[in-house]
Amino acid sequence: MHQQKRQPELVEGNLPVFVFPTELIFYADDQSTHKQVLTLYNPYEFALKFKVLCTTPNKYVVADSAGAVKPQCCVDIVIRHRDVQSCHYGVKDKFRLQVSEQSQRKALGRKEVVAILLPSAKEQKEEEEKRIKEHLTESLFFEQSFQPENRVVSSGPSLLTIFLGAVCIGALMLPTLGDVESLVPVCLHLSVNQKLVAAYILGLITMAILRT
Repeated sequence: MHQQKRQPELVEGNLPVFVFPTELIFYADDQSTHKQVLTLYNPYEFALKFKVLCTTPNKYVVADSAGAVKPQCCVDIVIRHRDVQSCHYGVKDKFRLQVSEQSQRKALGRKEVVAILLPSAKEQKEEEEKRIKEHLTESLFFEQSFQPENRVVSSGPSLLTIFLGAVCIGALMLPTLGDVESLVPVCLHLSVNQKLVAAYILGLITMAILRT
């Protein structure tokens, strides 16, 4: 008699929770950002029920703060900022999403999402561009400071290049196979293909020297 394989019991709080995005940014001067959407994914083979908690619930309106997600599906959670004031600029609030199996009460997993209100999207973009510009300026200064030591000064072709060029020139001056009237030993006679290779290499060396 075969015993039915039991599904391993899930430990409370250890189930990974997949939420996107992990940070909500609201801009006071852009009303289109006053409504954000959190997407909760359920990649598992069983259904999940969820609940959304907040450290400052009086500042936000959460549509469908509790519900269920079918297996291998996702659900969108709409969050609206309803208290856009200058006194809240830069304050980080937290949302906590708790998930559990539909048949159980214990929370199998939880995920925190940070929410922050900023005064202006334009100012934030300008600050990011300023930081990038400062970083590039520092990198350029660092590169220029160490440039004299790290840069290899080109002083013409290397000895190896000159040696290879001389060898190719010497190979082209040697007699070709089949030349009878030659005082050079037959072992030093080169074929036409060998001379073509030497000419090709000599051409590459010449181009390299001209570029330097």
